[in-house]
Parts: sequence; C-alpha cells; structure tokens
Amino acid sequence: MEKNGGILELQPDIFRIKGHGTSSHSYIIKEDYAKLLIDSGVDANFPTLQKSLLKVGLKIRDIDIVINTHEHFDHIGANRYFQDHTLIAAHRFAGTKMIVDDRYVTFYKSADLNDIPFKVHPWLESESRFDLGNYSLNIIHTPGHTSESICIYEPSRKILFTGDTVFAGGTLSYIAESGSVGDYINSILSLSTRHILEIYPGHGEISTSPEEDMEKAVQNAKAFLQSEDDVEFTRFKEDNTGLPPFPD
Repeated sequence: MEKNGGILELQPDIFRIKGHGTSSHSYIIKEDYAKLLIDSGVDANFPTLQKSLLKVGLKIRDIDIVINTHEHFDHIGANRYFQDHTLIAAHRFAGTKMIVDDRYVTFYKSADLNDIPFKVHPWLESESRFDLGNYSLNIIHTPGHTSESICIYEPSRKILFTGDTVFAGGTLSYIAESGSVGDYINSILSLSTRHILEIYPGHGEISTSPEEDMEKAVQNAKAFLQSEDDVEFTRFKEDNTGLPPFPD
C-alpha cells in the first residue's frame, strides 16, 4: 500500500522509499535484530529519506546497517548522514572505490552535494549473510553494471533487491566504466537459477515477472553486443549540470 511521501510497504516490515530526480530508491527492513537500509540515495534526497523513515517509526540513528548495492553516487550519496553511527556495508571492490574517493567511477566528479570521505565498515563477499530475525539477506556478487554490483536475496519471501542489475521489463542497465556486458549476462543467468517471486530494483517499478524480465535482459544484452541500435538501452543523459540522471 502506497503511503504519503512515496512509501510502499512491499512485505511485512519491508518498505520502499521512492527516489526522486537522480536518486535511487531506498529500501527499509525493519526487523527485531536490526534495522537495515538498502542504498541511501543522493545527498539532495536525504530530507525525503529522513521524513519517510519517521513515517515508518524510525530515526536516522535507529538504522543499524546500510548496504550499498554498488558505488555510484545516486546510491551512496546520503551515507554521510549514517556512517558515523551506522555500519556501512558494500562489496569489497566498491569499498575500495568509495574510501579512496574515486570520483571517476562513482560519478562524484560532477555530482551531488557530498564532499566528505566515505566510510565502509563490513567489506562484503558473495554469500555474505545478514540475519535480521524474520528475514535473512544473502549477498550475491553480480558484476555487469559495475564490477562490484551486488544483489540481495531474501529466501523465505523469495524476493531480490537488485540495485541497477535488473529492472522491470528487462531494460538493459547502463554498463558503467568498471562493468562488462559479458559479466552482466553471466550474472543474470546465475540469478535466473534461483526461485524469485518479486524483484525490487534501484530505479523504476517492481518486477512481478522476474523470470520473463531476466530473460529479456539477457536478450537485450546479447543484442547490444551485436548492434547498439537494435536494443532498448538505458543510458545516462547529461543535463546542464553535468549530472548523469536516471528517470524516476
């Protein structure tokens, strides 16, 4: 059920906070053992994130863990408001880029308000696991969009948080500087072996037909390798600020 401020309760105690402008969506898992946030979004979207957290009964300091699906600015920008009192978790390849301030890869060379060093506490590997109580989260390394992209699988509900790896409709993700179309295809094929009922992506709508959408994503990626003109391809388009925005 959609609430004011773009909050959608997807599962009991799992909420999506819609990202606006260039920001990714953020996902809250409000469990007994820990309160967890997947992707903080851009710095400029933080007031919306803070208000939305309050609407589900949480303050910023109530969040125990933030997991970043990858290192792009539209997913990590608001980390600054959490990282001094909250564990920031990311794949180890993303952690390297975040803490050394690699702005070419993170897109901070042209983006957002944030201008402080990032912190990463747990450096994740594939098959890392978070036990939150009623939910557990399994980390899956899914290179393609970037070299360090991860998806997060919850096996009891059979749901998958995909960041920018899989979108509803099978739209092909932008393949970033550290990414690879070949890795992308391999990651999607690997994900497709799991029983997934719903996909919760970093942008756009929820996927309720994961099998079809992943199959289409692979087809689009293979077509892109043959001819860029023959595939629906999601690209960043530069606006007059130099930011590479995603559509809402």
